Amino acid sequence: HSNGYSLIGENLELSAADLTTDIDGRSLGDALLAPTRIYVKPLLSLIKDSGVAVHALSHITGGGLTENLPRVLPDHLTARIDANAWQRPAVFDWLQRQGNVAEREMYRVLNCGIGMVVVVSADQADAARRHLEAAGEQVVQLGDIVARDGDEEQVRMENLEA
Repeated sequence: HSNGYSLIGENLELSAADLTTDIDGRSLGDALLAPTRIYVKPLLSLIKDSGVAVHALSHITGGGLTENLPRVLPDHLTARIDANAWQRPAVFDWLQRQGNVAEREMYRVLNCGIGMVVVVSADQADAARRHLEAAGEQVVQLGDIVARDGDEEQVRMENLEA
């Protein structure tokens, strides 16, 4: 998606990368320039036609998961995100290695393969998943929303590599 291009540019410059380098079966250039997904139709359908109560939507653009998701959460809630819930696309691993970027910084700057977060109640998660998958979307349950404990971060990334 269209985020993190300053960091990507720095990595490309520092590494003198070859844009034909293979990254999980496609060139680095193609991986970096993949078109942004547009979620409007499937999300409108989820909201209007599924019977699922959508509590919040967060498009994960510049600012990654840890800066975008708090914008849609009330102050008294925290999102617990399991970093092992999805397979991060290989291009993000390449970017991290080339730029020596800390794991937490990856989730602050880049979407790491998660373009949109849909917040629904736990008892409607399966219905939301089925509806979005029927619309052709790949769905991953990232974690859950819990009461915020004091001044803890509003997005808590769990199971991060050291």
